[in-house]
Amino acid sequence: MTTKLSRLYGMDIFTDSGKFIGNAQDFILDFESGEISRILIEALPPGKDDAKRALREKSILYKNVKSVEDVIVITKGLTLPPQ
Repeated sequence: MTTKLSRLYGMDIFTDSGKFIGNAQDFILDFESGEISRILIEALPPGKDDAKRALREKSILYKNVKSVEDVIVITKGLTLPPQ
């Protein structure tokens, strides 16, 4: 199944236990595979150090996504620092 990436922007992200994580603000794409690599819950900042922090603290590996319908559902065990 394929979907337009633009459809995912702003989508709510929840754990599979129902905890709200944030909204999909940006995406990291793997152009070799043609797939999404990460979902960011805040826009990727321009500075190198800030970008590294955002990738580490404010992003979700796409392999942890269980479902994309009306919301994005991610694996329960995944935790992000409080916003």
